[in-house]
Amino acid sequence: MIPTIHFKHATLALLLLGPLLPGCATHAPPAARADAQALTPAAVLATMERVADWQLAHPSAHATTHWTQGVGDAGFMALANLSGTHAYRDAMVAMGERNGWQLGPRVYHADDHVVGQTYAELYLQLRDPAMLAPLRARFDAILAEPHDGTLEFTVPGNQDRWSWCDALFMGPPAWARLAAATGDARYLDHAIAAWWRTSDYLYDKDEHLYYRDSNYFARREANGRKVFWARGNGWVMAGLARTLQYIPADHPARARFEQQFRAMAVKVLALQQADGLWRASLLDPGSYPARETSGTALFAYALAWGVNQGLLDRAAFEPGVRRAWSALVASVHPDGKPTHVQPIGQAPTGFADDATEVYGVGAFLLAGSEVFRMAVLERAAPRPVHVANPGDFHRADETVELALGPDASQAPLAVMEADTSRLLPTQRIGDTLLFQANFAPRERRRFLLLPASALPALAPPDVKVHARYVPERYDDFAWESDRIAHRTYGPAILHVPNEHVGSGVDVWLKRVRRPVVDTWYKRGEYHSDHGEGLDNYSVGTGRGCGGTEVYRDGKAYPSSVYAGWKVIADGPLRAVFELRYDAWSAGGRRVAETKRISIDAGANFSRVESRYTSDQAGALPVAVGIAQRKGDGRLVRDTSASWMSYWEPESAPNGHTACAVIVPGQATRAAVDGGDALLVGTAQPGQPFVHYLGAGWSKSGDFPDAQAWEAHVRNVAQRLAVPLRVTDQE
Repeated sequence: MIPTIHFKHATLALLLLGPLLPGCATHAPPAARADAQALTPAAVLATMERVADWQLAHPSAHATTHWTQGVGDAGFMALANLSGTHAYRDAMVAMGERNGWQLGPRVYHADDHVVGQTYAELYLQLRDPAMLAPLRARFDAILAEPHDGTLEFTVPGNQDRWSWCDALFMGPPAWARLAAATGDARYLDHAIAAWWRTSDYLYDKDEHLYYRDSNYFARREANGRKVFWARGNGWVMAGLARTLQYIPADHPARARFEQQFRAMAVKVLALQQADGLWRASLLDPGSYPARETSGTALFAYALAWGVNQGLLDRAAFEPGVRRAWSALVASVHPDGKPTHVQPIGQAPTGFADDATEVYGVGAFLLAGSEVFRMAVLERAAPRPVHVANPGDFHRADETVELALGPDASQAPLAVMEADTSRLLPTQRIGDTLLFQANFAPRERRRFLLLPASALPALAPPDVKVHARYVPERYDDFAWESDRIAHRTYGPAILHVPNEHVGSGVDVWLKRVRRPVVDTWYKRGEYHSDHGEGLDNYSVGTGRGCGGTEVYRDGKAYPSSVYAGWKVIADGPLRAVFELRYDAWSAGGRRVAETKRISIDAGANFSRVESRYTSDQAGALPVAVGIAQRKGDGRLVRDTSASWMSYWEPESAPNGHTACAVIVPGQATRAAVDGGDALLVGTAQPGQPFVHYLGAGWSKSGDFPDAQAWEAHVRNVAQRLAVPLRVTDQE
């Protein structure tokens, strides 16, 4: 819906699809091919799902907000991002709902924050405000009243800070994900500052490893070496990877994180044992000969992620990752139970061979997610797609439009988020591929375009948009996203007594993130809120929310209802349709109009492209209107940015309805026609006249007040004025 700057068609088609076409495949030497056969994407995914299924069938007895469960949940989300089924994500949604989306009970303790990583990741996919509200409230309270102080582990209250190395996995990735989900940089700033306070205290710059906490500064192993716990350092390395995933590429703090990640990776790789595992004590493996898989899985995850990001040399590190993965898989029982997991502790110790824990499952699934990607990329020769946000503002659920070119193969394609390995939902419309992403101010992000055939499976995308003709309700035409719904009226309603309507746009308010149009029409009653939302908007013969009319010499000339329709695309990310309006008289000038309307997932705004024909040459003044109500509403116009917003008076018990229109790239002026506030622009017959209409609701969870709605309108207007830049170059 919001424009992007595209590749050149022919160049993109050749660059992106050439290696995927017959005769263009790359070839590995025989030894490499033999090794690759042992590590296929399908085999990795099957093992991950077997382990996850075992865990679901044998749930942990720990509290569901306990850190052990939170680590398991992080692994389940990594699997959910790759699996061909939504079952694992559904399990995480069910977990969050049972928890009421609450964190653990200790306000400041990082262990009680780790489950928030999963809540934030679910929110980034499903955008249900309930998923994020307690996490945000908790972290806001911490920012408002930080418990600063010493990291000395013997001092009471020290664990209100990140005074032990495990905390760097539990806490920072949750803060970083909240920053990405909200666009509020304070959360990331906090994570970065607190990380380096802990690092400066616990990181041994000579050994390039972390002490578990200050109790271990002076302790020594039986061989006289310092005590560095494998899983503790695994927490740190995995925490580095999971925090770096959400630190923008140009962030001034990123280089220091990458430097520490590389230094630790070199040290850790040198400490890997011949069987592919790391022992519980990194510097005294002989004293702890037992196989240990939780620390190994965390190291494997971090090292594989580093290789996949290009932060670590593939030739040097990939063999170690492969050895680790083989050892991890060998520790999984045929029924999927992972074994050799060191029990809860804080230092090297012995344990039973068949020991398992839910955090071991989480670490295994995290490792599998990056090994899966490693296996995919070896076979698929993906092409990078670089997308930049040139604006100094946050962009949420922005649709990226990738122009494939008219000669591109019709074979299905997939898009992987390079930072996280998540496979993104896509939609192809003609020679354009759509996917969505979030961008921090000035952020540059990388995505990987893959042939879908290189993947074992793709989960069906969530359908978040819908558009359809409604013959059962007087030829209505309705459309919706996961945020809002609209309808306009068709020919049959003109024959219904006491119905006085025109070409205005109706608003259906939603508090759920799923399609409702079909359900509400089938129910036949949608003027009362049954927990999903309602239609309490009055259109009549006015413009409603974003309807258009010719506006000449201070007088409005609206069309009648639409005369014909055509659906061009119906989700899952974008719905596109056309409405035809037969010719009418606009002050002695005959005018006809065709509207092409589109709405994207995650959007409160629809894009409307009108093309007019006329029996006379010359420009047409066209107005976009918003219906005004009696009472204390709030109308704001910014004609310099060509937008107008209206926050309706409260309609108890149903709150406030909001509407806005944007006419990008036009010089507009304000006007009024009866009960409609107008923005007036100029259309040329045969040329597109583009505007955006949007609506919101105070009970949706998104816009509690007029200021929140107007901030969103400004953000959308900014995004339209400064499009994303899409290229095949860094």
